Amino acid sequence: MIYQGDSIRVDFIEDGFAELQFAAAGSVNKFDQKTLQEFSDALTALANTDGLRGVIVTSSKPTFIVGADITEFTTLFADLEQTKVWVAKASRVFDQLEDLPVPTAAAVAGFALGGGCEATLACDYRVADTTATIGLPEVKLGLIPGFGGTMRLPRIIGPDNALEWITTGKNNSAVDAQKVGLVDAVVAPEKLKDAALDIVKQAAAGELDWRAKRQPKLDPLQANDIELTMTLVTAKGMVAAKAGKHYPAPHAAIQAIEKGARHHRDEALTAENEAFVGLTQTDACAAQVGIFMADQLVKGKAKKAAKQASKEIKRAAVLGAGIMGGGIAYQSAYKGVPVVMKDIRQEALDLGMSEASKILGKLVERKKIDHKKMAKVLSAITPTLLDEAVKGVDIVVEAVVENPDVKGKVLAHMESLVDDDTIIVSNTSTISIDRLAANLKDPSRFCGMHFFNPVHKMPLVEVIRGKDTSDETVAAVVAYASRMGKTAIVVNDCPGFLVNRVLFPYLAGFSTLLDEGVDFVGIDKVMERQFGWPMGPAYLSDVVGIDTADHCTVVMADGFPTRMPRDTSSAIAKLAAAERYGQKNGKGFYNYGVDKRGRPSKEKAPEVYEMLGITGTEKSADEIIARCMVPMVNECVRCLEEGIVASAAECDMSLLYGLGFPPFRGGPFRYLETMGLQKFVELADSMADLGEMYQVTDGLREMAKAGKSYFAS
Repeated sequence: MIYQGDSIRVDFIEDGFAELQFAAAGSVNKFDQKTLQEFSDALTALANTDGLRGVIVTSSKPTFIVGADITEFTTLFADLEQTKVWVAKASRVFDQLEDLPVPTAAAVAGFALGGGCEATLACDYRVADTTATIGLPEVKLGLIPGFGGTMRLPRIIGPDNALEWITTGKNNSAVDAQKVGLVDAVVAPEKLKDAALDIVKQAAAGELDWRAKRQPKLDPLQANDIELTMTLVTAKGMVAAKAGKHYPAPHAAIQAIEKGARHHRDEALTAENEAFVGLTQTDACAAQVGIFMADQLVKGKAKKAAKQASKEIKRAAVLGAGIMGGGIAYQSAYKGVPVVMKDIRQEALDLGMSEASKILGKLVERKKIDHKKMAKVLSAITPTLLDEAVKGVDIVVEAVVENPDVKGKVLAHMESLVDDDTIIVSNTSTISIDRLAANLKDPSRFCGMHFFNPVHKMPLVEVIRGKDTSDETVAAVVAYASRMGKTAIVVNDCPGFLVNRVLFPYLAGFSTLLDEGVDFVGIDKVMERQFGWPMGPAYLSDVVGIDTADHCTVVMADGFPTRMPRDTSSAIAKLAAAERYGQKNGKGFYNYGVDKRGRPSKEKAPEVYEMLGITGTEKSADEIIARCMVPMVNECVRCLEEGIVASAAECDMSLLYGLGFPPFRGGPFRYLETMGLQKFVELADSMADLGEMYQVTDGLREMAKAGKSYFAS
């Protein structure tokens, strides 16, 4: 044995040829601080081993290395000097691999991401099997590769390909990696280790010039000035268009590559280190790392629930076809759970099937699936007018009109038809689950399952627990949502649940600006371009449906009469009364149609200015953001304090996945903490006279005073 650590072992596998194997105790290999130290020690041992002729780098697991241990980042990045020392030391470990006096080859199976990909770049050769996925996704964490990726990748696959890989953070198949020259061979999984050993043997025997293969990674980038300049200008333009000003990481990646291009390895690596360290101190990095951690928390809870589920959902039913029902039916069938789609009108069933066909048709056009898969999914949806068709299903998803009386009757009827252990859920966006449960004899097998529209695109499902809902029911519904490819977050019952409850104060804040004569187009521009929402509040209202939003104000006013009272003179109420329902009928805050080329168009509606009395009152961008966001953040805090949502992290993920909260801000609680709790309290206090929704809770005030964090755990 040449070296034995907790996560790495090194030994000869043949005379003169050694295997450095990553074999962490957990389910995957990753570069935590301890593993990086072991990696350095193992490479030192190899460099001092007599008779060494070649080395292959392998994994004992189905996947190679998933990257750095992101759970350590929060602590590591808290101190700037500590971060500088860590990244400089860690990145030089990969130089040790590259500097071994013998040929090296990585044997890549499964994921080789981030630091895992960078470990392969430090090898002379890379052999991948057909399961391999390779990439540098650091920009998705607000970072750039920190172990030599910006320096080595351009020298291996060229600066144009490298810039695309690094600035987009996309994952690549083994075949695609081979096409650009990163991977030297792609083989079947059972041949991977032998293929890597074979290529090292050829190099050791002089049949392959491994020193010539290594040298470009040690030298300045081999590209002429004109070629490099054009590549960098193109990359800067693409990043500016796609990432914009809110995401500094892809911009920093370009700068690091540009700065290091004309230098040898050590100087180029120093440029990368400097850029990496700078990014660790940005709000975007803190937010995006926070998203990763929150996502892991949510996924971990979903996996735990799935293991606890005593009932497996093998066959489902959806009540109420149309666009929403059709979307739910499609998603279930597409993910392998056959579904009965029940309605009382044939036209609705036709619409539901048309919706499923339209989604599948687009996938065929984009070559994501073939016609055989499309036919298979459609055949797994059974449209029916017959009540008897729902018998024998494991779950019934009610998706009829958003009216508590109608829903109550439908739910009670379904309970009389299905088996005693069939789970019944309601896809309601605002109506209390406990109120609906009153219509059932056995409310323990009932809960909410709130999908977001369009179902096939929106990743979130709110699973709403009523006071009588059993743990078994919640676990089974979370497992079903996960099987449907959705992120399920469990919340407790209240009007609007979590996402819609906190959305309404946001829209109410927007409405107060309209009352003062502020132009809705200007508000949308500020909230989209400066705050980062995918849609401003006026446009969002049109997309959701003005009539839907107006109807929901009744429900919210019943639940929170002092904080969210119904205002019949509000902009939403006036537009709904004028039958300006938004995109669904082509007129809302904006008028919708098609342009001369047949593309969808959106133009501000002049008639709305007169209807709402908009005079063009000027407000600063900061005031517009504060007027909209303070009520939303306050309501999020109330939901956490009331136990509607279990953690700040889950609240953040709910708004990211359910509303498109700007990822570079990390979610409402991360936004609150980035601003600083005390500064937020002072800002809210300055607007407290605008109403209850601007007034912070005592709990938040105490947290701010004590200097505590919502992410302390």
